Amino acid sequence: MKKMISLALALTLGLSLTACGSKNAENTESASDLAYVQDKGTLVVGITEFEPMDYQDADGNWVGFDADMASLFAESLGVEVQFQLIDWDSKVMELDGKTIDVVWNGMTLTEDVKEAMECSNPYFNNAQVVIVKADQAEKYQTTDSLKELNFSVENGSAGMEQADAYSLSYTPVLDQATALLEVSSGTADAAIIDYLMAVASTGEGTSYENLTYTVSLADEQYGVGFRKGSDLAAKLNEFFAEKYADGTMKQVADKYGIAEKLVEQ
Repeated sequence: MKKMISLALALTLGLSLTACGSKNAENTESASDLAYVQDKGTLVVGITEFEPMDYQDADGNWVGFDADMASLFAESLGVEVQFQLIDWDSKVMELDGKTIDVVWNGMTLTEDVKEAMECSNPYFNNAQVVIVKADQAEKYQTTDSLKELNFSVENGSAGMEQADAYSLSYTPVLDQATALLEVSSGTADAAIIDYLMAVASTGEGTSYENLTYTVSLADEQYGVGFRKGSDLAAKLNEFFAEKYADGTMKQVADKYGIAEKLVEQ
C-alpha cells in the first residue's frame, strides 16, 4: 500500500511539474518584446558611426536620420533611447543576447537579414557605390575597371557582399567610416559604401573632399531589425505610417539632405 501511495504521489508531482514547465514555456514563447522594452524603460539601439544616419555632433550627441527617428520612436513608447556602438558582423548575436533591442543603422534588407530578424517595412532607397580618390575617378567608371583595385569594406555589410559578388580583392574593417579613412589615407585603393553615406561624406564641403563615388553596384532598401518574432516591428511600421503621413519623416530627411530617397509608408 505504501508503495502504491508513493507511486501516486510521484506521478502527481511529475504531472504538476510538467504542467508548470509547459506553462512557463508558453509564457516565454508569448512574451511581448514591446512589454519587455517598456518594463525596463529603455530602447537600446545598435548602431555604427554612419553619417547621415547615425553619427555624433560636436557635443557628442548621436544625431542623423536614424538616430532622430529612433529617439522619436522611443518617446512614443514612453521609454528612454540609448545608442550602443556594435560590431556590425555581430548584430544578430547582440539582438538575440538582448544587449540591444533593435538594429537601426541604415541596414540593407538582404535575404539573410530578413531571415535572421523581424524587420520593419523599407523606409529608404539606397545603393552600394564605389569610392575612389577624386583625381582617379575617370579611370574607374565600369565594373571591369575595378578588378585591379584593393578595397576596404565594412565587415558583414552589403558592401562586402558586393565585393564577393564581383570577386573583388578586399580587406574587412570595423565600419564604413573606417573604409573611407582607408581610401583617403591611401591604405586602400577604393571602398564600397552606401550611396547615402557617400553623398553626405565625400566631395566638396565634406570631411573627404578628396574622395568621390563612381560605379553603382546594387540597388537596395533600408529597414530596421528586431529580434525574430518581435512585436516591436509591427509597432514601428505603425509609427512610420503615422510620421510619414504627418510629414515628420520628410522633415527629418530634409534636415540631412536625403529626402529624395525616402520610401512612402
